[in-house]
Amino acid sequence: MSTIPYSDDVLDPSVSLLQLADVSKVLEVPKARVEQMLRDRQLLAIKRNRVPGVPEVFLDARNGQIVKGLPGLLAVLHDGGYQDEEILKWLFEEDPSLPGTPAEALHGDLMREVIRRAQAMAF
Repeated sequence: MSTIPYSDDVLDPSVSLLQLADVSKVLEVPKARVEQMLRDRQLLAIKRNRVPGVPEVFLDARNGQIVKGLPGLLAVLHDGGYQDEEILKWLFEEDPSLPGTPAEALHGDLMREVIRRAQAMAF
C-alpha cells in the first residue's frame, strides 16, 4: 500500500486542521478509509508540525460527509494540471466576489460557482 499523500503547509496557520483519526470519527469510517480517500484525491491533507491533517472546512460535520462537490472539484483541478499545493492556495485565498474563500463557498449556494470557476481555470 502506498504512503499517504500530503502537501507542505501552504495554508495560513488560522486554518483549522483535523488529524486523520478525527476525520475518521466525523465521517464514521475507519482511518484506513480516510487514507484511501486521500490516495483517491477525494480529500487533500497537509503536514503541519509533522502531523498530517485535513482542513476542517472540507467536512460537513452535521451530515458526517465530505462537503458536497469537493471530490469533483479536486478531480477537475487535478485533471487540469494543478498540483495539490496550488489547489490548496486557491481554495483558501480570499475572493471578494464570492465573498470569502472558495473552500468556504462550497458550504453554501455558491458551490456551483466555485466549480464553474475551477473548470474555467483548468481548461
